[in-house]
Amino acid sequence: MTKWVYAFGAGSSDGDRNDKNLLGGKGANLAEMARLGLPVPPGFTLSTAVCTAYYANERAYPAELDAQVEEALAALEAQVDKRFGDPANPLLVSVRSGARASMPGMMDTVLNLGLNDETAEGLAALSGDRRFALDSYRRFITMYSDVVLGVPHETFEDILDMFKEDHDYTLDTEITAEQWEEVIAQYKQAVQDALGHPFPTDPRTQLWGAISAVFGSWMNDRAVTYRRMYDIPASWGTAVNVQAMVFGNMGETSATGVAFTRDPSTGDSGYYGEFLINAQGEDVVAGIRTPQCLTKSMRERMGDTQPSMEEALPEVFAELTKVFDQLERHYRDMQDIEFTVERGRLWMLQTRSGKRTARAALKIAVDMVAEGLIGEEEAVLRVDPSQLDQLLHPTIDDAYQRDVLAKGLPASPGAASGKAVFDSDEAEAMAGQGEKVILVRVETSPEDIHGMHAAQAIVTARGGMTSHAAVVARGMGRPCVSGAGEIRINAGEKLFTARGRTIRQGDVITVDGATGEVLFGAAPMIKPELTGDFAALMVWADKARRMKVRTNAETPADVQTAREFGAEGIGLCRTEHMFFDADRIAAVREMILADSQAGRVKALAKILPMQRDDFADIFRIMEDRPCTIRLLDPPLHEFLPHHADDVRAVAEATGVAPEALMERARDLSESNPMLGHRGCRLGITYPEIYEMQARAIFEAQALVERETGVKPVAEVMIPLVAAARELEILKVRVAAVARQVEAETGVAPIYLIGTMIELPRAALRAADIAAHAEFFSFGTNDLTQTTYGLSRDDAGKFLGDYLEAGIFEKDPFVSIDQDGVGDLIRIAVERGRSARDDLKLGICGEHGGDPASIGFCESAGLDYVSCSPYRVPIARLAAAQAALRAKS
Repeated sequence: MTKWVYAFGAGSSDGDRNDKNLLGGKGANLAEMARLGLPVPPGFTLSTAVCTAYYANERAYPAELDAQVEEALAALEAQVDKRFGDPANPLLVSVRSGARASMPGMMDTVLNLGLNDETAEGLAALSGDRRFALDSYRRFITMYSDVVLGVPHETFEDILDMFKEDHDYTLDTEITAEQWEEVIAQYKQAVQDALGHPFPTDPRTQLWGAISAVFGSWMNDRAVTYRRMYDIPASWGTAVNVQAMVFGNMGETSATGVAFTRDPSTGDSGYYGEFLINAQGEDVVAGIRTPQCLTKSMRERMGDTQPSMEEALPEVFAELTKVFDQLERHYRDMQDIEFTVERGRLWMLQTRSGKRTARAALKIAVDMVAEGLIGEEEAVLRVDPSQLDQLLHPTIDDAYQRDVLAKGLPASPGAASGKAVFDSDEAEAMAGQGEKVILVRVETSPEDIHGMHAAQAIVTARGGMTSHAAVVARGMGRPCVSGAGEIRINAGEKLFTARGRTIRQGDVITVDGATGEVLFGAAPMIKPELTGDFAALMVWADKARRMKVRTNAETPADVQTAREFGAEGIGLCRTEHMFFDADRIAAVREMILADSQAGRVKALAKILPMQRDDFADIFRIMEDRPCTIRLLDPPLHEFLPHHADDVRAVAEATGVAPEALMERARDLSESNPMLGHRGCRLGITYPEIYEMQARAIFEAQALVERETGVKPVAEVMIPLVAAARELEILKVRVAAVARQVEAETGVAPIYLIGTMIELPRAALRAADIAAHAEFFSFGTNDLTQTTYGLSRDDAGKFLGDYLEAGIFEKDPFVSIDQDGVGDLIRIAVERGRSARDDLKLGICGEHGGDPASIGFCESAGLDYVSCSPYRVPIARLAAAQAALRAKS
């Protein structure tokens, strides 16, 4: 019989942390903590295999599951000496999700399950606190109705807000037991009105309803969006954890909290977190009440007047810190911990590797090497390459005179400017139109995930350092200010007020997540200093990686930026970008409009010195590092004017009649330019274009070598080759130019001639092409387009539907399609090297900066990846991780 259910508690468990794929992260870590003898409320886990079977069988459970759950429930009852559904001695449970990858807030949870009118009275009698029992009951009705029955939690929030307003209450804790009875009656009536049937009272009906809701939440919109953002496969599924309830809302000696063993924003050592007395965990993470600091030092640093846990519950705090130290040593990583204190007794509800900012990830990894907890290679593997993006962009200039609108908590560092927007759907829509936006909310919830992703930064009026907004923003690398209580938001009128000022939707503000300040206007930014922990980790990464990392760049500014980020050469210099410059477009158009080769040569002579200077600037920066320069690729019609005003201006500048100009544009126009007269096909038809560009490259090499003594290395790329003969013809012409320049200058240029593999036929005929190519560079943007028959510019209209339907697991323009496009690359590598064993191989599409694609490139045996300048450090780290994983 298949085992579907795994028990934990009382110092033993059916699993451990190595069973993460089966038990999910939460279940595996609960089992491990139980095995370690830590105070974990007992329970059991329905494995991820149940989730897989549930969806594979049209949301039906395996036949043996019911019996296994009953057996586990009976064992749980025996451990805690309570009975599920017993009015006199009720067992209450929580039902929580637990995927193998942490997805905070994305799926559903139900607490206090098992309560009804009778068991609530039993809980009151057992606890001696009727107010606590009824508080727990109303929480259960709210959560269960929302998660399982589909009655929105706002229904109950509205009832509660109205009740507190009628009684002039500010906090839920002011409501008496008798008053909770009134509220509960209104809650149950609201369910009856919404659904036409009463709230379910049978505990087993409640249990299976909650289990199904948690499995169902694996496919809710926010979970699907989160998985897409973080490349979590839908096939993984989630586990469900059923655990005996412990209560943090049983009075002044009870509490609940979230803590980290190190600061998740900065990485500084020292306990960090928040707690609430007389509360349940949802109160902390949802930002319903403003939490208190965990430690006295944190309280003093934050200027908080409320006592810290260290001061309010010193004995429990001392016990908690011992658990912190034990878990961090055991897992050898910073831990994110949830705990509850029930009448002075500590219970551990969860531990997991904590989400952290890039700055914190670097510091924690480097510090743990210094502390002897991990080695250098493990430190390299600990940091998510994509997170480095947080460190590679500007921060606010210290000299800027700040116009502070409000101040909150520095929940996630970094700075960003954008237009204030108050709705997640609008934030996504505006960002899709190219606007930079700042999402401003009273508090965020998992439903805001798409707006948070679209925004440059997030501001919330409520919530603490471990609220939903703070945790998700840190994971995304978005600057975030939470708990900015000065801000009064009117979402309906799309504005907020703070310090006597009104900010409307569309007004530009700046968020400084490092200081917690919200500023008026767009603040000037400065580049970060990539030293210290960053530099140390990069040294270790560079020792570990096999592949080189180059950049895609053609302007001196981009080339210089890439060099500063550690680029070891240029993998793609797109020469057509130089053609579009205002000071040379006229000469380019003159060349295109010429009706003879002589006319084209005359116009190209004007462009030659400009291109030579461009290449010389690049060679000066890159010195003797290889620079791959792609000869002209786009079709010529792209350089001609298309609007009447532009046509007139070009006609006046060139002396060509507007009618003739339009006639030439019509001659050059193509039904599908992507598949038309472009790339090497231009070189075959108009060889003088490629000869001019080759001369500019070789003369620039000679110029820089004479000037500096450094010998630049050029790799001349012939684009869009489909047949070996194309490359053979053009290689002869380029080599002839090199000989001419050497004869004229006395300097022998150092160069290779190769091609970009961007057509399926080129990949399949790689052996023939390699006979004439000294290098291949995979242009995966076009190779993806030509393999799929998709236009990258137009596919966005329907790719979302394909991703949602599971036709594509990832956007193939973001991460390489390893099965289709990847197979073509593997074929080209194998066949190319069979013909030329020293063939240099690289990738220069946008995939060169994607960590998953870089992992593929390592497995395919490529020599280098090339990416945009700001992704060079990401590629360096990803290449190191790929090499280390290949070794293990």
